[in-house]
Amino acid sequence: MSSATVTLETLPDGTLVVHPHGVLDAGDAVTLQRTLVDAVRRRRPLRLVIDLDDLRDLDPINLGTLAAACHLGDDHHVAVFLDHSTPAIAARLSAAGVPAHRLRHVEPAV
Repeated sequence: MSSATVTLETLPDGTLVVHPHGVLDAGDAVTLQRTLVDAVRRRRPLRLVIDLDDLRDLDPINLGTLAAACHLGDDHHVAVFLDHSTPAIAARLSAAGVPAHRLRHVEPAV
């Protein structure tokens, strides 16, 4: 397992924010999947924001998990957004099927 962690925060307006940190690899896949499924199916916030500000990289399994979270959110009437992505990760998410309107606040390339 990598040194990545996933933390949760609930904002005053009820938005649930998921903060993945570090590098998400195959060892983190189950944790990320369970966190997102629990958030959408059990907690059911109106909005779920996955804040990628502290995410350095992710593997294809976790990339697919983030894309699938958008579809799962649609099925359960939870608006899912991915915020603060790097341009490279945003391009990979887009290629994986994440609609452009779900990718917010993409950080400019340095």
